[in-house]
Amino acid sequence: MIKIAIVEDDTRFRQSLRQVIESREGFTCITEYATGAEAMAGIPRDLPQVVLMDLNLPDSSGAEVTAHLKNLLPALSVVVLTVYNDTGHIFKALRAGAGGYLLKQATAQEILEAIAEAHRGGAPMTSEIARKVIAAFHEPKPAPAATDSLAPREMEILQLVANGYANKEIADKLAITLSTVCWYLHEIYKKLHVQSRVQAVNKLREASPARPAP
Repeated sequence: MIKIAIVEDDTRFRQSLRQVIESREGFTCITEYATGAEAMAGIPRDLPQVVLMDLNLPDSSGAEVTAHLKNLLPALSVVVLTVYNDTGHIFKALRAGAGGYLLKQATAQEILEAIAEAHRGGAPMTSEIARKVIAAFHEPKPAPAATDSLAPREMEILQLVANGYANKEIADKLAITLSTVCWYLHEIYKKLHVQSRVQAVNKLREASPARPAP
């Protein structure tokens, strides 16, 4: 018998979930909670095996409740059941310790299968959610900026050049010799594949575009 708890503030939806659970042999809903506070107080006492967790609770987020419960009960299986299908909510819930993520449009059969899978140690997800999780890992990484190859001192000097400082002013400001400044600029030009101060500054601005004024 799989012991299940429901954390859901919508009374009608909570009751319909209970009916779905009780309709299947081997499943039992042992308790229901309408708020995060009730769930955090009651679940460690009632010890369900699987929790169906709404994310939008009146006093806290389901992700916060999940993180609290998983800290107390690491073996607890939490399956999120929500209307939110954006990657922000998905990954926040998964990072909090949720083992499954379903949308509320899931059928009764899908919910029951998800509970059984979570109880077996699986990670049930609505197909739409699974696609978004996979897509997030396939997003291309941003290309490295040209200035990433510069050492901290080289970047500091380039910033001063961009701010309009002459070589002598840079030498005085950094307490180094003029020839040292010229050597650094030579290295900066070589790393950025440019031949002038203007080109070097343009590379810096391409890597760190100015933000528009609010």
